[in-house]
Formats: sequence, C-alpha cells, structure tokens
Amino acid sequence: MARVMFMRTAAVHRALISPVWWAHSSGARAQRMRTFSALMSPPSKAVVYDQEGSPDSVTRVVEVPPVEVKEKDVCVRMLAAPINPSDINRIQGVYPVRPPVPAVGGYEGVGEVHSVGPAVTGLSPGDWVIPFPPSIGTWQSYIVKEQSVWHKVDKETPPEYAATVIVNPLTALRMLEDFVTLNSGDSIVQNGATSIVGQCITQIAKFRGIHSINIIRDRPGSDEAKEMLKRLGADEVFTESQLEVKNLKSLLTNVPEPALGFNCVGGNSASMVLKFLRQGGTMVTYGGMSKKPVTVSTSSFIFKELSLRGFWLQKWLTSEKSKESKEMIDYLLCLAREGKLKYEMELVPFDNFHTALDKALGKLGSQPKQVLKF
Repeated sequence: MARVMFMRTAAVHRALISPVWWAHSSGARAQRMRTFSALMSPPSKAVVYDQEGSPDSVTRVVEVPPVEVKEKDVCVRMLAAPINPSDINRIQGVYPVRPPVPAVGGYEGVGEVHSVGPAVTGLSPGDWVIPFPPSIGTWQSYIVKEQSVWHKVDKETPPEYAATVIVNPLTALRMLEDFVTLNSGDSIVQNGATSIVGQCITQIAKFRGIHSINIIRDRPGSDEAKEMLKRLGADEVFTESQLEVKNLKSLLTNVPEPALGFNCVGGNSASMVLKFLRQGGTMVTYGGMSKKPVTVSTSSFIFKELSLRGFWLQKWLTSEKSKESKEMIDYLLCLAREGKLKYEMELVPFDNFHTALDKALGKLGSQPKQVLKF
C-alpha cells in the first residue's frame, strides 16, 4: 500500500479561508464555529500523482484537509469510480488532454450529495449525482465542485453502472446514432467486441432490432467469449483467424451486409471490418489497441465508396450535441436498472487502490473493469 502523506494541492488551498472572528460572548463564538463547520467538506483521501509516468510508480494515496463549500458548490461523497484505460493514459502522459500536475486521478464516477452551499437549488443531501461533463479528480472520497458540474441520477441504479455510464456506454450509443441512420433489420460489424463499448453496442443494437457481426481475438477462452456475446444478443461472432478467407461475406447467413462498422483495434482487424461493409458503408474508429495503423485499399475508396470517420467522446462532449447527452445517460441507466445493459466489473475497496491498479494495468492477466468503492 502506498505511504499515506499530507499534500497541499491547488484544491487544498480552497480550504484556506478568512480567520474566524472570535466574538466576545461564548454563544456568539459557538454559533460562528457552527457556521464555519457547515461551510467545509470533511477531510478526504485522494489518489494523486506529482508527475506523469508509470501509474504504479507515480501514484500515491494522500490525505486532503477540508475544502470550503462556497455558495453554489456541492460537496459530494464519492461512492464508486472506475479505472479506465484513458485514466491510465492521462497519468502516463500520452492522452491528448491531460490535467496539469500535481493532479488527482479519475474521470468519471458516482457520489452522494453530502452538503450544499446556500445558493444551490435542485440538489439535496442524499441525492446521487455524477459529474457531467466528466471531470478530472474522481479518485477521492469527497469532491467539492459547482452545482453545474453535477447531474442527478436515480438512486435505484446499481452504483457501479452509474459510475461507468459515460466513457463506455455513452460512446456506444452515440456511435450508433451519429454516423448512419440504422433501421430495424439493418446490421453493424465491429472488432474488439468483448470490450465494454463492444458489449454495449451489441446489446443496444439488439434492443433496436439491429443485427451485429462481432470480431474477437484468437486467445484462450475465445469459445467462452463467443458464448458471452451470444447471450448479450450477438448474431455472429468470429475470431480473427476464422476470417482469413477470400470472401468474408460468404460467412454471413441471415445477416445483411452491414452499413456501419466500428474499429477500436486497427491493423488487420480494421481491414476485416472494412471487408464486411456494404457499398457506401462507414467505418468509425474510436481506438487503436493494436497500435497499428488503419490501412485501406484504393478499391475500397473508389469502387465501394467507403467512408472512414473517427469518434472521440471528449471532443463530442464539448460540442453542441452534448446537450442531448443527459437524456441519453438517463436512458442508459434505465436499461441498467432493468437488467438490459450488462458488463462485467469488479468492485474494489478504495483502500486497495494499488491492487485494483495492477489489475487494470494487466499485471494479473485478463481482469474485469476495476471500480473503486469508497
């Protein structure tokens, strides 16, 4: 376990408020002390890093003193927050948008309102909220931010789903809606199908009567992965080696040629997605797990008129379309409450952060998504 230290970060400086005016009467002094207490958050623990680098060497758990809760602020006691690949990339210094260091880790999560400033309306202690748009610093036990940062969610939602609804499920839903108009009976194709985004795409497509063709890697457990995707509603599931044939479309039986494809792998796996697409189809790239480029044949552009697009959730969240997202989040959380949107996660006590981090880094083999429980 990392050594617990005391740290004064930029956030900590918010706790430095004007000295208490000591009234002469003991009654006035007691009232002033109660007022002072009501305007401060409880002490907190946070995962911080002072420099970018390998997450297992630069992160540590620190104690953070109380922070002032201003007029329009909401103090939230965090309930759960995931360790996403993008969180790791930020700490490593390889993500396009990163906070200045020192920084608190984490980008999404769910919490319970602990206290509110006097000018806050619409939120009360006990409400559940998620930061939206998501913001840096969710790996800490208490967060103080303006009311505008928080979106209220239904408390009946399993906390691990509320904590993880934005980065993966919202990406899946947006990509299904933003590039090609899909109707019931249409189909999509994707690689990286066992990822959480891939699982969400499969399930949401199934709800809408859209067929899915899913590509997974050849590795131990691929048969189990196929069965898992079938249970989620996948129509077809192939390993990459099964697709080493001249005519990929000959493998399809009752599934039409897809109009839309999703690529989060790159390299040869992306080429397989392209080969499945029908005339005029579109492939959307949202990741590059293989770290290999997307290569496209000239004939795909000239004769098949394929389109290649990219999707980055963080950029989309800063666009005008982000106004629609709160309704989409509520829709996704409704699916989760009804058991219609599922993906595997492991809840880990916050005190075991570094064990969860090791799992997220792949040090202990293939693991479910790690979600910190506060």
